[in-house]
Amino acid sequence: MPDLFFETQAGGRVAGIDEVGRGPLAGPVTAAAVVLDLVAVPEGLDDSKKLSVKRRETLYDMICASAEVSVAHASVIEIDRFNILQASFLAMRRAVEGLRTAPDHVLVDGRHVPPGLRMPATPLIKGDTRSLSISAASIVAKICRDRIMVDLAQQHPGYGWETNMGYPSKSHRTALENLGVTPWHRCSFRPVHNILYQEKFSTD
Repeated sequence: MPDLFFETQAGGRVAGIDEVGRGPLAGPVTAAAVVLDLVAVPEGLDDSKKLSVKRRETLYDMICASAEVSVAHASVIEIDRFNILQASFLAMRRAVEGLRTAPDHVLVDGRHVPPGLRMPATPLIKGDTRSLSISAASIVAKICRDRIMVDLAQQHPGYGWETNMGYPSKSHRTALENLGVTPWHRCSFRPVHNILYQEKFSTD
C-alpha cells in the first residue's frame, strides 16, 4: 500500500503528479498534481486502477476537500504535434504550474521527470502504489479524464467512449472503421492514421 515515506524523505511541501490517457485513440491526456494535507490524508488511497468507480468518486471528493489539487491537459492537437510522451510531460508541467503555491519537491509517477520543472523532482516507478500523493493524483486525473470522455460520448455517439474512455477496445475500433474519424481522435496513432490513409487513398 502507498504511504508517506517519500513525502517525508523529500521534506517541505511535496506534490505528487500522475497522468492518465497515454493509450487511448481519442481524447486528451490528463495530469493531476496533488499536495496532501499530511494530517488529513483520506483513508484508502491507492492506485486508481485498483479501485472501483464508486470508491474513486468518493476518494476524489475527499481529496478535493482536503488537499490542494491542480488538473491540466494536453490536447489531441498537441499529442499529434509533439508525440504522446512529450504531451504527457506538458500536461504534468501544467498541472504543477497550476498549484496555488509552488511545491518544494515533486514526486512523479514513472521513470522520467518532465523537463522544465522549476523544482527538484523524483521519479517513482509504480509510484501510484508507493506514494500517497501520487495515488491521490492518479485518482483525480482518472476521474477528470473519464468525465471528459463521458461528455464527449454524448457529442459523438457510437464510439462507446462512455465505457471505453477512448481506449482501443474492439467496439471502438469497429466504430472507428464504420463511423470514421472525429476531431477528438489522435491522428498520429496507427489505427486512426491507417483509416485516414485509407480514406485518402479511396478518394485519390
